[in-house]
Formats: sequence, C-alpha cells, structure tokens
Amino acid sequence: MYRIMFVCHGNICRSPMAEFILKDMAAKRNISSEFIISSSATSTEEIFGGRGNPVYPPARDELAKHGISCGGKRAVQLKKSDYENYDLFIGMDSANIRNMTRILDGDHDGKIRKLMDYAGGGDVADPWYSGDFGAAYRDIYNGCAALLEQLCKK
Repeated sequence: MYRIMFVCHGNICRSPMAEFILKDMAAKRNISSEFIISSSATSTEEIFGGRGNPVYPPARDELAKHGISCGGKRAVQLKKSDYENYDLFIGMDSANIRNMTRILDGDHDGKIRKLMDYAGGGDVADPWYSGDFGAAYRDIYNGCAALLEQLCKK
C-alpha cells in the first residue's frame, strides 16, 4: 500500500488535480486498492472557519474534460502529524517543497519530492497565474504517469 499526499499552495488547483488524476490512473489499471491518495495545502488561504473551498471551477472543468470527477473535494491544510501517515509528499513547485519541509518539521525519512522530478524536472505550470489549466493538466498527467510507473516497478 502506497500512501501519497499531493501538496500545493491552496489545495484548490494543482494538488487536487494530481490527486484525482492519479486515482483515475490507478482505477484504470485496477490497482486502486494499492493506494491511499490525498491532497492538501501549505496555506490556509482557501480555508475559512475550518471549511475549505471546493476545487477551483476551471481546474474542476479541466478534469471533467478528461472524464475525471473531483466532486466533494475541499481544501485542507497539511499538518505535521501527516508525516507519519504517508509514504510520499509530492509538491508542485520549489515553494511547495520549502513550505512542506517547514510544516512537516524537516524530512528525516526522505519522503518529500517534487512531482516533475519523476518526469524530467521543473515545476508544474501554475494555472492560478497563467490561466492555462490545460498546461497544468499535461504536466500533472505526465508527472503522475511517471510516478505510477516507478511505483509499479517496486
């Protein structure tokens, strides 16, 4: 069983996209039972009164174009206690990695990674600033496909 937490700044665009893309990939291979896949935020900007915002509509729409639903997902914040409950924490960019390391009080077991390190390096395109949710989807899809291939080899 692999326990994977995807992380981005607000948990309303890139990390939930990664969560549901990888869940879809695992389902299509009939290996969903081998994974626990979640996502969270490094900030509380999308969480008010203890309730997170839903997935940002353009991110939700981009997933829907590919037949993937993210219904019911709401932003949650990464917590230090998550470190013992997951095998991998996968951030979308270098800022996420810095913030994850701070929140998780280091990375003594080497669990923190950047998604695009599985697919050639770099950061996942940030659609919050560019508006290009298709580019973010492509990066996340490619990163998740490479991650899944690596995990299936183990």
